[in-house]
Amino acid sequence: MAYENRISFDVRYSETDRMGIVHHSRYYPWFEIGRCAFMERTGVSYAEMEKQKLQVPLTQSGAKYYEGAKFGDTVTVATTLSDLGVVRVTFSYRVFRNSDQKLLAEGFTKHAFVDDQLKPINAKKKFPDIWQSLKALMDGQGS
Repeated sequence: MAYENRISFDVRYSETDRMGIVHHSRYYPWFEIGRCAFMERTGVSYAEMEKQKLQVPLTQSGAKYYEGAKFGDTVTVATTLSDLGVVRVTFSYRVFRNSDQKLLAEGFTKHAFVDDQLKPINAKKKFPDIWQSLKALMDGQGS
């Protein structure tokens, strides 16, 4: 079973819309919070990857919403690595309300491995330690 990173935080008033629920656009920054926390688990932060001249720009994303979170709710973003290739990586997200564990939304983001010139690279060859750490987490090892 793949490693799942969980991070919790409170919904801020500024994230809600006129109806008093979290605006759909706010889930993507939450996905990013989850993805960054997941990457920390590999032992290499996004900042460290960029220092090594490895970047992972977004190439595709999607989300499905089930129920809205509200101001004051505490939510958890559960992040997993759902696909890992040598040039691409896909993260999957599930957002829960902590008080009742209700699934609020699911989503994904796909990313490419590129160098500092934004040219696609084979991450398995060029950054074997990072790639192997990701692979281990996807395979449920090292969690």
